[in-house]
Amino acid sequence: MHHRAHVSMEPSSPAVSPLRQRMIEDMRMRKLCDKTQTSYIRAVRKLAAYLKRSPGTATADELRRFQLHLVDQGTSPARRANDHRPNV
Repeated sequence: MHHRAHVSMEPSSPAVSPLRQRMIEDMRMRKLCDKTQTSYIRAVRKLAAYLKRSPGTATADELRRFQLHLVDQGTSPARRANDHRPNV
């Protein structure tokens, strides 16, 4: 007999923040594939690490500085998108 795996929210499991839950729901409504959702969540984690606080508190100026930081590291989304463009 096969049983479905059950994920519980036990005290040992990290709780999902309201901001992350909203992000997950919004991505589901937009029907983003799992790989894209994982990538977006990873990017928000990087933003939180950069800010050293919740990304929900970021100002427009801090988001801009974070994007410049990514460009300086060579990991900006724009850079990755351009790397896949065919040479014309």
